Amino acid sequence: MAVAKKTPTSKDVAYSWEGTDKSGKTVKGEMIAGGEAVVSSTLRRQGINVKRIKKKGNLAGSKKITAKDVALFTRQLATMMKSGVPLLQAFDIVAKGHANPAVQKLLIDIKTDIEGGTSLSKSFAKHPLYFDTLYVNLVDAGEQAGILDGVLDRLATYQEKIIAIKGKIKSALFYPLSIIVVAFVITAVIMLFVVPAFKELFSSFGADLPAPTLIMMSISDFFVQYWWLIFGSIGGGFWFFFYTWKRSIKMQEIMDRAMLKMPIFGVILEKAAIARWTRTLSTMFAAGVPLVEALNSVAGAAGNIVFYHATMKIKAEVTTGTNLTIAMQNTHLFPNMVQQMVQIGEESGALDSMLSKVADFYEAEVDDAVASISSLMEPVIMVILGGLIGSMVVAMYLPIFKMGSVVG
Repeated sequence: MAVAKKTPTSKDVAYSWEGTDKSGKTVKGEMIAGGEAVVSSTLRRQGINVKRIKKKGNLAGSKKITAKDVALFTRQLATMMKSGVPLLQAFDIVAKGHANPAVQKLLIDIKTDIEGGTSLSKSFAKHPLYFDTLYVNLVDAGEQAGILDGVLDRLATYQEKIIAIKGKIKSALFYPLSIIVVAFVITAVIMLFVVPAFKELFSSFGADLPAPTLIMMSISDFFVQYWWLIFGSIGGGFWFFFYTWKRSIKMQEIMDRAMLKMPIFGVILEKAAIARWTRTLSTMFAAGVPLVEALNSVAGAAGNIVFYHATMKIKAEVTTGTNLTIAMQNTHLFPNMVQQMVQIGEESGALDSMLSKVADFYEAEVDDAVASISSLMEPVIMVILGGLIGSMVVAMYLPIFKMGSVVG
């Protein structure tokens, strides 16, 4: 399938075409271009007699390519190659079967590179936004060893497990954060609309109000007068925080260290980082990637800068001849169980298997911890939320109770 290789713009459109080559054989394909005339002229230069060109859709409406898209593509490619489907044909099948034009274009570009003589790993390397160093190194190792289908299968399993563990971490953090947001919104509504209504009612009492009521009314006055400052400060603070976090290495290091020390959640994040670290090293080692080279990719795989620095320290020590177990011990970051399993793996020559078992163990630990936290946090958060809202309600009803007791 011939494809024009170019950087798409908002005006580019995906076209499917059909024609005959120089030998009279019917050929079909897809192309990204700015118009049918461009498609036709490009195909003619390739010696194809065009019979039909059909517009498929505008790339501007393409969805973003996600990690799940890449994992699914890897799994499909591995399955088809294990079934004996040729590589180029496998790319055709996956591209045509995907609903996202952005994924279709990506796969078509890679296929075009391969048709031009570029290796699969180098073709992937041209798209670092979707295929990181770890992915490229594993594919390269698979190509050189002649076990590409097996490596892709391992890579797909690795990606699926990493996506799953990321999802569990997000679900563990989402519930308390959502409750905090709801609590703030409810508090703001009470302060901006409910308390002022009670204040008008109390102004006609002509009696001293209880201290909790006066405090609540003062807070409400501040909300009413400076609501723009409160919401602006919170919104601006969040924007500045996330903007800095994404762009400042120092900020990332501070936050990564702080998150590992968080009560309750810090333990989960640490276990998840260890699971990802061991899973990555196991996958690369099993694919035949040398240990020192594998540690380069493993460094960023844990998703925490503390583990990144520890991995780079391990790499430096391993390069000078230190075995992996001792190097890991020197970081004072990995639990004894991990170190012992790695030592057994090194001594028995089954390091990839032992690392995989460690990853399985810690992934199960994360599952259990997330389930426990979800069941534990719900009553705790409800008590805190109920206490917050209840205290505000009681503070506003105290004058009414006091008036009722006087009348009685």
